[in-house]
Amino acid sequence: MPSSLAVSPSAPPSSSVTPPSNHLLSFSSSIPSLFPIPLSCGTPLYACSDFLMVEKGFEVHGAVFKLGFDRDVFVGNTLLLFYSNCGVFDDAVKVFDEMPERDKVSWNSVIGLCSLRGFYEDAVGFFREMVVVGRPDLVTVVSLLPVCAETRDEVMARSVHCYALKVGLMGHVKTGNALVDVYGKCGNVVASKHVFDEMDVRNEVSWNSIITSVSFRGLYVDALNVFSLMIDAGMKPNSVTISSILPVFGELGLFRLGMEVHGFSLRAGIDSDVFVANSLIDMYAKSGSSSVASTIFNKMRDRNIVSWNAMVANFAQNRLEFAAVELVRQMQAHGETPNAVTFTNVLPACARSGFLRIGKEIHARIIRAGCAFDLFISNALTDMYSKCGSLNHAQNVFDNSARDEVSYNILILGYSQTSDCAESLNLFSEMRLSGMTPDIVSFMGVISACANLASIKQGKEIHGLLVRKHFHNHLFAANSLLDLYTKCGRIDLATKVFDHIQDRDVASWNTMILGYGMIGELDTAINLFEAMKEDGVEYDSVSFVAVLSACSHGGLIQKGIRYFKKMQDLNIEPTHMHYACMVDLLGRAGLLEEAASLIRGLSFVPDANIWGAMLGACRIYGNVELGRWAAEHLFELKPRHCGYYILLSNMYAEAERWDEANRVRELMKSRGAKKNPGYSWVQIGDQMHAFLVGEKIDSLDTDFILSEYC
Repeated sequence: MPSSLAVSPSAPPSSSVTPPSNHLLSFSSSIPSLFPIPLSCGTPLYACSDFLMVEKGFEVHGAVFKLGFDRDVFVGNTLLLFYSNCGVFDDAVKVFDEMPERDKVSWNSVIGLCSLRGFYEDAVGFFREMVVVGRPDLVTVVSLLPVCAETRDEVMARSVHCYALKVGLMGHVKTGNALVDVYGKCGNVVASKHVFDEMDVRNEVSWNSIITSVSFRGLYVDALNVFSLMIDAGMKPNSVTISSILPVFGELGLFRLGMEVHGFSLRAGIDSDVFVANSLIDMYAKSGSSSVASTIFNKMRDRNIVSWNAMVANFAQNRLEFAAVELVRQMQAHGETPNAVTFTNVLPACARSGFLRIGKEIHARIIRAGCAFDLFISNALTDMYSKCGSLNHAQNVFDNSARDEVSYNILILGYSQTSDCAESLNLFSEMRLSGMTPDIVSFMGVISACANLASIKQGKEIHGLLVRKHFHNHLFAANSLLDLYTKCGRIDLATKVFDHIQDRDVASWNTMILGYGMIGELDTAINLFEAMKEDGVEYDSVSFVAVLSACSHGGLIQKGIRYFKKMQDLNIEPTHMHYACMVDLLGRAGLLEEAASLIRGLSFVPDANIWGAMLGACRIYGNVELGRWAAEHLFELKPRHCGYYILLSNMYAEAERWDEANRVRELMKSRGAKKNPGYSWVQIGDQMHAFLVGEKIDSLDTDFILSEYC
């Protein structure tokens, strides 16, 4: 017999072994003269199975059938093994169905095949049949329990558990390990812990299973305690233990302990394990140590898709958006195909940085990959387009995808930040009509839309709904209500909301300071600024914008200068807006030269807010020269903004410099700057109407179907 065919049935396939030659067919025809039955049939089938030679296996099966050996249980089991290894599921089941005699190996083979190929219902069905005609053994139990774990079928798992107790299989460590795993994945941590505690013998798999079970349900502290008990029991953690416990450290923020475990893995020589390395990348990414995570990734000899996804998430989470996008390109260059996790990691990076073109490229790749209908991906796409300012594309993705509460929230928030705020109200109504329950994000978005529309009636209705849903005490919702009522001029209602907030944050105080400043109650605004510090809330950049604005409108020069210096004492870096407030403060007081000197001394290029404040002050006091200086910079920054041209032209006209006034008007026309017509909003019932002088131009339906809630 050729040496290439002398393959032991138990020998695993190896790339170093020479595959059987084409003499296999001629060999199979001389089976009866070479080996006793049934070994003569099993040997070539094992060879075909080991080397995945499907065609040759079919030929051997045909020869076996012709010779009448297919009725032998050993040959049938070998055929099952061959078809299982070659992935020919239907033929394997057909062989099993046609077997006149079956033993435990036959049943365990077909159950294991169904489990391996994901045919979980078939695996359970075969198990039920086996219970009737034969006695399941240890192999059966440990083959079926992972099926229950994958399907989260706790009822079936309990049945198998009872059977294992009945026939005395609970004393075997493999049974205990499988039960710990299945109960953990079914969410029954109590049962998982009970099985673990009752185990007489435990190995590394036992400890790893219970750690995974409790961490799978988010019980990270329990997972950490089990890990400590494992160390105390003298059990040495392996690569599975380390890769399971590292995410726990990341979730709990125990990064120092994570570094100690990293050191242990280095000493144990398991840091190069791909699963350990992936967990280390994830942990260091969550700790903000992006460079350490990158070093681990770059040193990996073997990477899988999880490794690449962990690194993309690392860059995206740590505000390295361009690096995240570039890494997706690199992974494709290395032959790795991005999957749904890759896309959901990189799309938020595009959203934060406004990479609209790159986001569109990724969208095209998603469509080619057939992932466009995945809910998480469609939500990420909607969010990306919304944050990049392309709401038409966001709406298109939304209209053609599955939707959940997150889908609606993304668009409600997106539209609330645009001039099309009414669409937020429509989506909020549609969301509730479709049977979905609005959450705090939904309310924040729709209240913001009402604030931007100055729609006090709808805002009050949503406030009532907030109270009925018991969301009104939520800090973010309360702050949104403050913004609504201050923008609508109802400072009295804002004050009531503010007084009922138990734990006010800096945004709560800032909104009230700005609100009182807008209606001219400057003393109250400044008193609130002082009370804010007494309440233990630290000032931020917006706090000083609010108080400087109040000082500016009240002509409180010295107090404004003192607050500006105080901001610097608190190491709050002044921004363009703070300097614009200071220019406005000095300009309103007639200190135009001091304001101009402040602008000339800036270490950065002034923006339109600063120059606009200067131009407005010059308009008040008729300083044409400084006004022209400010206007020239504004014409460069915003050449199509008509207001600046009109201000300068009016200044020239008041100074009776008619030629220069006309030149500014001509310049305005040549650059296409047009003054938008003024219009008024009138609310009648639940509709908002917009009017020009003597003309109706639009009607926005803001009807809310709130009767069932209010």
